[in-house]
Amino acid sequence: MRRALITGAAGQLGHALQDAFAGDEVVALTHADWDVSLPPPPGLSRPDLVLHAAAWTDVDGAEADPQAAAAVNVAGTAHAAALGAPLVAFSTDYVFDGRKGEPYVESDGPNPLSAYGRTKLHGEAAAGEDAWVVRSSWLFGPTGRNFLRTMLRLGAERDEVEVVDDQRGCPTYVGHLADAVRELVDGDRPKGIWHAAADGDCTWADLAEEIFTQAGLTCRVRRITSDRLDRSARRPAYSVLRGERPGAPQLPHWRAGVTACLECMGSDPRPDPERA
Repeated sequence: MRRALITGAAGQLGHALQDAFAGDEVVALTHADWDVSLPPPPGLSRPDLVLHAAAWTDVDGAEADPQAAAAVNVAGTAHAAALGAPLVAFSTDYVFDGRKGEPYVESDGPNPLSAYGRTKLHGEAAAGEDAWVVRSSWLFGPTGRNFLRTMLRLGAERDEVEVVDDQRGCPTYVGHLADAVRELVDGDRPKGIWHAAADGDCTWADLAEEIFTQAGLTCRVRRITSDRLDRSARRPAYSVLRGERPGAPQLPHWRAGVTACLECMGSDPRPDPERA
């Protein structure tokens, strides 16, 4: 049986990977088990596969402390690669500047606008040659901190929320992404950069409205521009990802991802603080 080691196992993607690779011998390591900004702990034996989901994901926080973000996203990836096993490393649409105006494919040149994007781009290089580097975007799931769970909470508390409408991307359900990763690994696809994001595209405001509709919430969405939020990190205005490589995984539509996520959360999709 293949021994698959998952870093960041307590996060939303880590949970999804544990489900997708449940047929393997899974070694699920949380931050408490291994802070990936440090070398692997003594006694950690070489696995057959490393699924490196641990990451610094605070986009604005990376602007305030880029060294801390790099310690996780760059050094952490190098530490995962140092285990010597085939590696799946995860990257982001934020490695692009959004000026292309049409979907980004694997051969497009990156140009990150933020410290976070730069650390993820450097992390791609740190993954090395024996790695699948999987770029995805706008991840959400039934656990952890993400846009869907935030909108469910705000939608239950308020009559109206302000959501940006000038950023367009591919909201991707972590369960669908984890299945796509399993397809890449088990399908013996070549190593290198792969784009794996939900079918379709939308703005954050579109996504919020879909979440409220499917969850049966009557909260209204007021569409605003990004400058209203006064965030420290710049985001690309257009970061739709598509795969150009033969055999690229085809993920379900983002609306299907919302449906699947809400079904996973059960009859009452409002976030339980104890599961955050």
